[in-house]
Amino acid sequence: MFGHILVEFLFRLTCGVAAAMGCTNSREVTSGFFRVHLWVLLGVQTLAALAIYSGRPTGASPRANLIWQGQLGLAIAAAVACYLSAVVWMYERRIAGKLGVWLVALLAALALSLPVTFGRSKEVVMQIADRATGSALLGFVTTAMLLGHWYLNTPTMKLAPLRRLIVLLAIAALGRMVVCAAGGWLEFASHSFASASARQSWLLFLALRWLAGLVGVLGLAGLTWQTLKIPNTQSATGILYAAVILVFIGELTSQLLSAEAHYPI
Repeated sequence: MFGHILVEFLFRLTCGVAAAMGCTNSREVTSGFFRVHLWVLLGVQTLAALAIYSGRPTGASPRANLIWQGQLGLAIAAAVACYLSAVVWMYERRIAGKLGVWLVALLAALALSLPVTFGRSKEVVMQIADRATGSALLGFVTTAMLLGHWYLNTPTMKLAPLRRLIVLLAIAALGRMVVCAAGGWLEFASHSFASASARQSWLLFLALRWLAGLVGVLGLAGLTWQTLKIPNTQSATGILYAAVILVFIGELTSQLLSAEAHYPI
């Protein structure tokens, strides 16, 4: 189960960061930002491919084998796309580079959607919404932190791209709240707990998931926005580092809670 959670988390992170870079104005941000972080995504997808390969199912159903082969192929394809896109950015080809970034996001999104394509229609809709909002939250907070750090290397860049990512981060957090609130309510209403202690443990992890990964992140996004009014990109980046940690904790807790559930939590 933990191998599956790791692979899904890596695909969500890749999809979200690539999409966030695709939403970043390449005329206001230097091409090195895109090139360097495509190399980072190359490493992430290489790790995902290795994790998938090491977890090859034995004696599994044709469906499980199909998912394994599809995700492995898509992880390799995404890694290749990251490398080629990074090369394109070396030559300052913004349009081609942006297309490459969106291709990476699409490949990661396809890999995420493979395990849920054979489920019941209502559950599929919720699971797709879970992956879309989770990827967006991971992507916007991570890319905002990376862009804030990039300002330390290139302090003359305009602040508009970072402000735009903060706004998108807040929207992603609100969208994630809607999906997880609906999924958590449906799961709680249909779930039967073995004991009172099991119910309390579930609620405890649910509180951690919401307070750290959603409410706390939304508060830090607002604090970052206010810090940029000074403006102080170094302090804003420090706040975003904390937001990234909270999102990682919240999203991994969500995946653990949702692993055996019908709906996202």
